[in-house]
Amino acid sequence: MPKTLSLFIASLALTVTAAAQVSVAVHPKTAGLTFTQTQQFTATVSNTTNKSVRWSVDGVTGGNSTVGTISSSGLYTPPHALGTHTVRGISLADTSKSGTAKVIMTNYSGLFTWHNNNSRNGLNSKEVVLTTSSVKSSLFGKLFSRTVDGQIYAQPLYVANLTIPNRGPRNVVFVATEHDSVYAFDADGKSTSPIWKRSFIDTANGITTAQSSAIPETNITPEIGITGTPTIDGTGKTLYVVAKTLENGAYVHRLHALDTATGAEKFGGPVQITGAVPGTGFGSVNGMIPFDSNASRYAIQRAGLALSNGVVYVAFALHLDRNGFHGWVMGYDAATLAQRFIMCTTPDVHNDTSKDGKGGVWMGASAPAADGTYAFVVSGNGSFNADSGGHDYGDSVMKLTSGGVVNDYFTPFDEQSLQLNDKDLGSTGPVLVSGQTSAHPGGLIVSGGKNGKLYVLDHNNLGRHQTTTDSQIVQSLVIGNGVFSTPAVVNSTFYLVAANDVLKAFHMSNNLLPTSPTAKAAVTYSFPGATPTVSANGSSNAIVWTLQRISGANAVLHANLASNVGTELYNSNQAGSRDLPGTSIKFAVPTVANGKVFVGTTSKLTVYGLLP
Repeated sequence: MPKTLSLFIASLALTVTAAAQVSVAVHPKTAGLTFTQTQQFTATVSNTTNKSVRWSVDGVTGGNSTVGTISSSGLYTPPHALGTHTVRGISLADTSKSGTAKVIMTNYSGLFTWHNNNSRNGLNSKEVVLTTSSVKSSLFGKLFSRTVDGQIYAQPLYVANLTIPNRGPRNVVFVATEHDSVYAFDADGKSTSPIWKRSFIDTANGITTAQSSAIPETNITPEIGITGTPTIDGTGKTLYVVAKTLENGAYVHRLHALDTATGAEKFGGPVQITGAVPGTGFGSVNGMIPFDSNASRYAIQRAGLALSNGVVYVAFALHLDRNGFHGWVMGYDAATLAQRFIMCTTPDVHNDTSKDGKGGVWMGASAPAADGTYAFVVSGNGSFNADSGGHDYGDSVMKLTSGGVVNDYFTPFDEQSLQLNDKDLGSTGPVLVSGQTSAHPGGLIVSGGKNGKLYVLDHNNLGRHQTTTDSQIVQSLVIGNGVFSTPAVVNSTFYLVAANDVLKAFHMSNNLLPTSPTAKAAVTYSFPGATPTVSANGSSNAIVWTLQRISGANAVLHANLASNVGTELYNSNQAGSRDLPGTSIKFAVPTVANGKVFVGTTSKLTVYGLLP
C-alpha cells in the first residue's frame, strides 16, 4: 500500500452513534389513595416504536387482592388495607427497562369541624402521604383550584369515601361562602364542576345576602352570608351550617342541616334562629331580651359551629364593637333541629348603661370546644358581674352544660381594664389539652386575648374571678402581641402565630409554658397572625401548616418542620406563580387530609398535594 494512502486511512475519524436506550416513565409518580379510590397510571415509553408496557404491583404481574390490582391499561384498584406499594410499568420492547410509581394507602375519615376536632388542637395524626421529605417545591405544589361565588371565611371541611348517588364513593371537600352558598367538590379533582351546590338566596322572592354597607360592617365586605365554619356529624352524613340572609327587609339567621351526599335539607329544616332570655339589660321588653330580626341584623355568626353529645352549638358576636347589644350561645338538637337552649352572655342592666351588653362570642373564628359533657366558649368585651351573683360574663371563659347553663368560668382580674382598652379575652378560642400530671387530672384549657397573654386553666376548676391577680389559675403568660389565633397542640408543644409576629413553638413542661419560645420561624405575619394546623403520621413527619395573610394580595401557604419551626419546608411563593392560592382572607385555616392541603381565599378553593 502506498505510504500516502496509509496515512490517509489512519487519519480518518470513526464516529459511531450508539442506539438510544429504551426508557419508561410512570405518572403520577406518587399517589395517595383511600380504600374506595382507583388511580389511572400512564407510562411514557421513549426510544422505541413499541409503546406498550406490562403492569405489576410489588412484583406481581397484574397485582392481587393483597397489594392491589392493575389492569392492562394501568387502572389501579387498591386493597382495603394501609400500606405502601410499588406500581411498575415494564417495557415490552425491552423488558429490562421499566418505570415505577408509589402508591400510599391512607384512610383518614375526614376533617368534620373547625381545627380538626372538638378539642380544637388542630392535629391530624393520620397523614401518611405528606412527609417532611416530600413537602418541597420540587415534589409538592398546587394541583388545581375551583372558583366559587363568594369569599371563603369558613375552613374547608372534608369527608372521605362518601357515597354519592349515581357516582359511587368520592372524597369530598365542602366550602361555604359569603354569597350564602355551600359547595361539595370532588377533593381529588376528578370533576371540575361541583358534586352539588346549595344556595340560600332567592332574589326573585326578596331573599339576598346581607350587604355590609347597610349594617354597617367594615371587616367583611361587600356581603355577608356564611361566615362561621360549618360542622359535620360523626358519620359524615349531615352538615350543619348557619346562613345570614336579608329577607324582604328583615335580617334572618337560619340553621340548615344538609345531606352531605346531595345537599338536600334534612330534619324538616332549615329553622330560623330566634328566642329570648330573661333579662333587664339593653333591649329588654317585659323582662325578656329577644334575639329577633333587629338583633340578627347586628349579630355575626363568626365562631365555628360545634356538635357534641347531640347538640349543635351556635355562637354570635357583634358586627362592630358597639354598646347595647349582646353575645349569644344557642343549642339545637342535632336530630330534630329543635332549640335546646338560648343563652345571652350579658343580660343584666347596670347603673351605667354604657356597660350594658356586648360580650360577643367570636373567638377569632374558633368554634366552641367540647369534652363530651361540657362546651367551652370565650366572650369578648362586655359587662361583667358574675362574681357578685349576676349573669354577665364579659371577657370570660365559660364552661356550659348541654342546657346552656354556666357551670364554671374564668375572668381575668383586670377585666375592667381589658374592656376599657379593647383588649378583650375573647379574641381566640379555647383549646383542651390532656393533663400531664395528677395535679390536673381533667387536663388543661388554654386561651388567649388581645393583651398578648395566654391563660392556662384547670379543666375541673377554671378559677372564676379575683380582684387583684390571676394567681388562682395554672398560669398566665405574655407571649408577644395580641393573640387572635388559636394554637395548635401536639405532644405538649403549642404552635402559635400572634399578630405581627412569627410562628413560635412553646413546649409545655409540668403543666407550664416556658417564658420564651422553644423555637421560632423567621417570617413575620401581619394582623391577625395565623392559626396553625399540624399533620403527622402518629409521632413522625409532623408538619406545621399556616396561611400568611397579605392584604389585597395572594395568601402564602407555609409548611414548617414541627420539631424545629425555624426550618421551613415549603411556601407557595417558592415556585414563582405556579402555586399562588388567591387573595388572602383573615382568620383562614388550611385543611390537611389524605395527602392534600385545601386553602380558601376570596374567590376560590385551591388544592395542594404531591405533583404528578
